[in-house]
Amino acid sequence: MALTNDHPGERTAENPVKLIAVRETPLSVDEVFRAVGDAAAGGIALFVGTVRNHDGGADVDALGYSCHPSAEAEMRRIAEKVVADHPVRALAAVHRVGDLRVGDLAVVVAVACPHRAEAFDACRKLIDDLKHEVPIWKHQKFSDGTEEWVGAC
Repeated sequence: MALTNDHPGERTAENPVKLIAVRETPLSVDEVFRAVGDAAAGGIALFVGTVRNHDGGADVDALGYSCHPSAEAEMRRIAEKVVADHPVRALAAVHRVGDLRVGDLAVVVAVACPHRAEAFDACRKLIDDLKHEVPIWKHQKFSDGTEEWVGAC
C-alpha cells in the first residue's frame, strides 16, 4: 500500500490551541502533556523551563516574574502563528508569574504533530518566540545582594 500525505491526520487540526495561560500557581508538566494528546500525533515535543541557580556568573537565590496584561493574548498570537506554519495537532503553553525559587517551573510548552521532526521544530519556534515577544519580565535576586531585571522572559 502506498502512503500519501493526504490523510487528515497529516494536517493541522481544527482548533489545535488547547491551553494558553499565565498563572501565579505552580505549573504542571502532566497537565500540559495531557492537553496535547492527539491520536493522529506521532510526536509530542515538550519543553520545561526551570529557575536555575546561576546567571551571568552570579549565584541566583530567587526570582520573580511579572507580566503586562496583554501577555496571555500575546502567547495566543504566537501559538496561532506556530499553528499556521506547522502541521500542529495540539499545542499548549503556560507561564508562571510571581515569586519563584530555584528549581521551580517557570514555563511549560508542548506541541503535538504527525511526526517528531515537525513537533521539535514547532516546539522550538513556540518557546523561542514566547521568550522574545511576550511581555514577561524577570527580576533576579543574587546571593551577593544585587538584583537585575531581565527583558521578556
